[in-house]
Amino acid sequence: MEALGGYPAKSSSPKAKRLRVLLSMTVGVGCLFLLQTQLVKPRKPTDFYSFEVKDVKGRLVSLEKYRGKASLVVNVASHSEQTEANYRSLQELHRELGTSHFNVLAFPCGQFGDTEPGTSRDIEAFAKSTYGVTFPFFSKIKILGSEADPAFRFLTDSVQKTPKWNFWKFLVNPEGKVVRFWRTDEPMESIRQEATVLVREMILKKRVEL
Repeated sequence: MEALGGYPAKSSSPKAKRLRVLLSMTVGVGCLFLLQTQLVKPRKPTDFYSFEVKDVKGRLVSLEKYRGKASLVVNVASHSEQTEANYRSLQELHRELGTSHFNVLAFPCGQFGDTEPGTSRDIEAFAKSTYGVTFPFFSKIKILGSEADPAFRFLTDSVQKTPKWNFWKFLVNPEGKVVRFWRTDEPMESIRQEATVLVREMILKKRVEL
């Protein structure tokens, strides 16, 4: 009886070990497959709001919070000949159209001479204290060359134009697509008209959907 009772344990031991090994291999292969799937097929941004950028404190933030609104994205600078006129006009537009439907989004860039030498937080503080701006500022970026910020590169690729100076403006619709751009010295009235039309269309669409 003792031999009979011990027999199954001895004979099943190698089988149990093999099953454990096979199970471990299966789980391992499954984990590797899932990891590879995530690495090989990351979610590719398809519009401006799909990107993540850094805020003035260097924290990674998603632009998804602006989806459903119109945005005027601008490469800003603190010490350019156009700084005062642009900041005042941009703030007026930001306030006029309201953040429920529209935002100016400021991306400082220091690639055009010495027009933006400070840190991201210094740049934001200067704009707020000097010109009273309330629109969002993001981390200082590059928009030219191989190190260009991906989100801003999406804008320039969309219009097939690269900024030649500060304060180029890109109007982004609620779906995150670029609908128009303006160079530095183009009149703000043109931008106001286009942005206002876009906001009105968006409001009317929402009313119809309700």
